[in-house]
Amino acid sequence: MEKKIEEYTVFPFAQLGVPYLFVKNLAAAGIFDPKPVQMQAIPPMLDGQDLLGISQTGSGKTLAFILPILAHILAVGGKREPKTVRALILAPTRELAVQIQESVHLVAKNAHFSISLVLGGVSRFAQIKRMLAGVDILIATPGRLLDHVREKNINLSQTRFLILDEADRMLDMGFVRDIRQITKLVSSNRQTALFSATMPKEIVHLAKSLLSDPVVLETAPQGMTVAEITQRVYNVPIRDKKRVLAGLLGCPHFRSVIVFTRTKHGADSVTRYLEKVGFPVGVIHGNKSQRARQCALKDFRDGRIQVLIATDIAARGIDVPGISHVVNYEFPDEAESYIHRIGRTGRNGALGDATTLYDERVERARLHAVEKVIGRRLESEALPALPPVTFFDKTSISQDKLKLLKFSGKSATAHDAVRKEAAKKNVKKRSARAHFAKVV
Repeated sequence: MEKKIEEYTVFPFAQLGVPYLFVKNLAAAGIFDPKPVQMQAIPPMLDGQDLLGISQTGSGKTLAFILPILAHILAVGGKREPKTVRALILAPTRELAVQIQESVHLVAKNAHFSISLVLGGVSRFAQIKRMLAGVDILIATPGRLLDHVREKNINLSQTRFLILDEADRMLDMGFVRDIRQITKLVSSNRQTALFSATMPKEIVHLAKSLLSDPVVLETAPQGMTVAEITQRVYNVPIRDKKRVLAGLLGCPHFRSVIVFTRTKHGADSVTRYLEKVGFPVGVIHGNKSQRARQCALKDFRDGRIQVLIATDIAARGIDVPGISHVVNYEFPDEAESYIHRIGRTGRNGALGDATTLYDERVERARLHAVEKVIGRRLESEALPALPPVTFFDKTSISQDKLKLLKFSGKSATAHDAVRKEAAKKNVKKRSARAHFAKVV
């Protein structure tokens, strides 16, 4: 039975001042209780104050800024002017922008808002058509937004709400000049919120220049990693990392895994190796098209692939529930990225596991930088006993059989199936190709 308006007013989100329509939409999605960052951010933003939020990945910050913005726009009402934007949300990557758009659509259902996404790799015609009509909420990456500004497809002078999400990552990616240029185009009589997982000096300077007497909230002290995440470091020479990684992924409890690499070349190299040993794997990095990245993410989210290989930049915005493990194939160049990486597991109070493969001969400086950021030592542990790695010749079988084996419910990976079949038949010293032929 449909709840009456009065019944929604007792929900915790309603007590924060969120309009009942949005409370209703949240309840329909199974979201009833606000998280700490939402409880701290929503009231001051509803009051029109600027905000500086130090909040980790997976903390719930997206709803923390979406709900007050939508509430303001709902209250003001009125018609949209052509080429104008009421609220602008800047994100560092396409994936994060898409995730934010999905959250906006969830909250704003039946509110009849115009919501548009501006990023590379998708139809420019559709983006331009929406902007020419005027937009309530525009979610954009900085570079592509400035392209449209220069082409006079959009006018930001009437934009009253500006959000910078994952600002530290935008600075890491070299967007600081773009951000400053965009903020000069937005109305000076605006409300601004800046969210960042870390607070380096550059973010402090940016916040001082953009925010006016902001409310400062910190849901986890800077550098702290989530307590529910177990962090392990294994000292593994570079030449052995692929073999060790495959062995770890063959363990039954590695159910849904993101593997982070420092470079796009490294991501492709690891992907090729894992495919050779039979793991269903996808890869996302900056050289992949938007369509390819979205397909890989969807396969990972839907459980059709066990492993997703990602670079730091491409992985921003990944919001997949139930990620059992994060594996750092190597420590990142930027120590703060370690926090972002491992924050993909252990979300919403669930237990998580972060494993790093570390070659002490070449990565000692990166390890010490990460320890300084997180405020604790990461002691190297002895590798556990790992299952053997079995190669197979993928060209010797049909693609249909390969897909059937990879995605069957009987085995998480083709590698497992080959190994189990070989053990069952007591096969010794036969080629992996022969083993694979027996399975399929």
